[in-house]
Amino acid sequence: MRLLSLLLLVCLAALPARASDFPVTLDHLYGSTTVTQEPKRVVSLSFIGHDFLLSLGVVPHALRKWYGPHPYGVWPWGQAALGAGQPIVMQGEIDIEAIAAMEPDLIVGQWSGMTARDYALLSQIAPTLPPAPGAGDYGMRWQDMLLRLGQVTGRAEVAEANIADLDARLQAIRAAHPEWQGASAVMVWAGTSGAYTAQDIRGKFLIDLGFAMPEAVRAQGLLNQSYVTVGDEDLADLDADALIWLDAGAGIDRINRLPLRPFLRAYAEGREIYSDMMLSAALSHSSPLSLSYALDTLVPLLEQAMDGAPTTEVSSSRAAGILPKGASDDS
Repeated sequence: MRLLSLLLLVCLAALPARASDFPVTLDHLYGSTTVTQEPKRVVSLSFIGHDFLLSLGVVPHALRKWYGPHPYGVWPWGQAALGAGQPIVMQGEIDIEAIAAMEPDLIVGQWSGMTARDYALLSQIAPTLPPAPGAGDYGMRWQDMLLRLGQVTGRAEVAEANIADLDARLQAIRAAHPEWQGASAVMVWAGTSGAYTAQDIRGKFLIDLGFAMPEAVRAQGLLNQSYVTVGDEDLADLDADALIWLDAGAGIDRINRLPLRPFLRAYAEGREIYSDMMLSAALSHSSPLSLSYALDTLVPLLEQAMDGAPTTEVSSSRAAGILPKGASDDS
């Protein structure tokens, strides 16, 4: 069934936009933007937006690479959708002059940190789409980002099909795991011990699975904070039923050196999940393309962590070497 759904989405994405899809006007943080016809040269300033565009069958003319060693900034889950495309790669701050030279007919900036000044200048070059009103720079749900991109590229039906497919999968996972519903879980960046709140796309993903934020992290999210800085001298804010360490590859030693980590319930009860570079990137992109990989990989790890038996090892934590001292050395 999932294969048939994927084939349907590929077929839908290949369809050109219709003239009747335009004009389309969307409100955003800095006003509103109108797109009058199907864009052909899309410049993506979003750190994750190219993933969303590719899921719609749109290969951006230029994209803003976030991190990682992959060609054109596209991780493995997006390579098939990129195909033979060779977008211009930007990195670092938004370069207005360089973007103007690209002669785009649409600039997308959800999840980009675009300022009001950036928007004022960019919107003189081409129709420009910042985040939705009230969402903040990085506070939009993946579903909302995708639907808005679908609308401005004339692929709203593709976006809706993608959303329906993934939402159905999330609903099935929630139904299959009643023990997760309302349990606390948190994603923590291994390099700093900072936690992502429900204002962040990673925190929203845990909510989609039925989990709740630890109270201290939830409270910061209510203040529109997407990230909570946690000092090594007090990790109490991270106390949760499941703790997911996100790592770009250099955080294992730091995790093992945290002196107060043994006082966390997730440590004592074997409910820590180590997320390697690929899974961490998939969760951090949280796009229609990366979420399928993330669910395939993370759900079995959550099942190991949340089975109620402290003796059950989480396989990724065993492989990374972050299991509590005294845990079984058997593979």
